[in-house]
Amino acid sequence: MNEGENRQIARDSLFLMADLRIEGLDGEFRIKVRNLSSGGMMGEGVVRVVRGTVVRVNIRNIGWVEGSVAWVQDSRFGVAFRDDIDPRLAREPVGRVADPTPDFIRKHQDHMAVPGATRRKL
Repeated sequence: MNEGENRQIARDSLFLMADLRIEGLDGEFRIKVRNLSSGGMMGEGVVRVVRGTVVRVNIRNIGWVEGSVAWVQDSRFGVAFRDDIDPRLAREPVGRVADPTPDFIRKHQDHMAVPGATRRKL
């Protein structure tokens, strides 16, 4: 996809904080996420990145997402994600995202929480 085609992807303007890791550097940098789409984001912060750098961003309710810096302008930069994400998850209140626990474990936990349920000895 060329740069002109990237501009056609729907972006969601928002403001949230995220942690950024830069390949080859130790530590994490706190950044602001200004907009987010399934294929990328615009970040802002005091961190200095260059186009092409591989980064990982910890986005609320989504987790660590890998991508590469697509552009840089002053303190803002664009990140193209390696894999698409669901940007709607970032807008959900923390803890409201679907429970990642597998169904068979959740059902077992629910059964054990029922008053009067008996446990089998193994």
